[in-house]
Amino acid sequence: MTADTMAKSKPATKATQKSAKSSTATKKRYEGFTDEEKDAMKDRVEEQKVASRKADGESEVLAKIAEMREPDRAMARRLHAIIKTSAPALSPRTWYGMPAYAKDGKVLCFFQSAQKFKTRYATFGFNDAAKLDEGAMWPVAFALTKLTADDEARIGALVKKAVS
Repeated sequence: MTADTMAKSKPATKATQKSAKSSTATKKRYEGFTDEEKDAMKDRVEEQKVASRKADGESEVLAKIAEMREPDRAMARRLHAIIKTSAPALSPRTWYGMPAYAKDGKVLCFFQSAQKFKTRYATFGFNDAAKLDEGAMWPVAFALTKLTADDEARIGALVKKAVS
């Protein structure tokens, strides 16, 4: 093959590669973030700004709880009280616009209202910093539609265990 022949064949190869890439890209269409996810990311950026100013985390959490609609507001208030009683060493703060509780700067547990992401139930969850390990598998998030006395006792025990 001569240099002229090689030079002429390269553009055809690149065109074929571009064509293959284009068809692959259209098959894997990215829909992007939902409006709720974008809002959560904006909340997180604001939280980082607030944290850098050393704002009062509890005030921020209580303000976020006050913005919630019922029944999530009542559950969030009750969870706040349970967590403060069960693990007073945890620091309240917001995390992606949600009430959260941190130990040594790391979020240990959080409450996500049903309205935040338009789900049918609220969620109380734990991050990997929580010490809830039980064998090779254990629950780290719980759906909440209401809080009973038994639920409150279980959450209090889980929070104590997570902090240990």
